[in-house]
Amino acid sequence: MPLYRDEAVVLRNQKLGEADRIVTLLTRQRGRVRAVAKGVRRTTSRFGSRTAPFMHIDLQLAEGRTLDVITQVETIGAFAGSIGADYGAYTAGTSMLEAADRLVGEDGHPAQQQYLLLVGGLRALAEQRHDSGLILDSFLLRSLAVAGYAPSFDACARCGAAGPHRAFNPASGGMLCTDCRLPGSANPAVDTVDLLSALLTGDWPAANASLPRARREASGLVAAYLQWHLERGLRSLSYVDR
Repeated sequence: MPLYRDEAVVLRNQKLGEADRIVTLLTRQRGRVRAVAKGVRRTTSRFGSRTAPFMHIDLQLAEGRTLDVITQVETIGAFAGSIGADYGAYTAGTSMLEAADRLVGEDGHPAQQQYLLLVGGLRALAEQRHDSGLILDSFLLRSLAVAGYAPSFDACARCGAAGPHRAFNPASGGMLCTDCRLPGSANPAVDTVDLLSALLTGDWPAANASLPRARREASGLVAAYLQWHLERGLRSLSYVDR
């Protein structure tokens, strides 16, 4: 079988038979790949722990008819240990993995921007660079933007009028001016909108200076925006420690 190498983040695992696993990967070159890791559930496995969720790995795979087969694995970033040791980081990271899995599209299609975004987000969680909730919301907004669903916080999402605006509507793509406002739109506080804009653009000094009330409101709006565009919410998001 033809062999190839790639870098990847492990998104999830599924048991196969008595000792194998089906590993879902987000790879740098080939997008989402599902591959068989043979014998990794045995205690004598050479790379069982390297195929756990959150792990950033370099691996060799053999192309198969239905599923590829993992033949070699080397660790690039052992994020699983540090993320798994903190409940806030773990729940945020689990939501990031699920979101990436849902937003990359079809298997085998390159998704390098999503891959790099996920690696950066997991590294930030593992190193505790910022509050885990802020990292998660920033990742979700940027991941949606890469997938083609970029929200607008500075200008009206319908007519393009310069802000600031007071109405937020997920179905319309973000903030709306007074003329474009739709029934059922939310009315977030000004500092909440500023925080959302900071999370989308990566303005971490502004995001870190935000107040708890703005963070809670922003998280709710991010979840609503994500649910609208995915047509259903993330199951793991309900466990995130806010």
